Amino acid sequence: MYATEWHSLLMERVFKTRYFSRWMRKTGLTDRALCSAVAEMMQGLIDADLGGGVVKKRVGLAGRGKRGGARTLVATNKGNRWFFIYGFEKNDRANITDDELEALNDIAEQLLARTGKQLDEAVQDGSLQEICHDIKD
Repeated sequence: MYATEWHSLLMERVFKTRYFSRWMRKTGLTDRALCSAVAEMMQGLIDADLGGGVVKKRVGLAGRGKRGGARTLVATNKGNRWFFIYGFEKNDRANITDDELEALNDIAEQLLARTGKQLDEAVQDGSLQEICHDIKD
């Protein structure tokens, strides 16, 4: 295996679910903002660890900043896999319910258990969209 292939295996992979993508289109949130959020989370800047592989991260919306912006829920191993699975605007709701968190924990468990090949297949079938691989700062 070449060094570049090995390096790419160790790099983080960032995805958004089909559901999250639909919600995101309504908000004006960008992939660049999500990638910046992942970079912050990789440095330990997580707003809340909800358990079960789910974390909450505030992401700013144009003209509103982080405080009045969106809340994203991310399934992650806090290493090389990040899945944006749910989002809401702060002005729409304060938080998620316990039942919603339980469902999101189940989704996180399923996503984080996938192999690289299974993730590639999910990208091919459109259930996941991989982001951040072509965004340069």
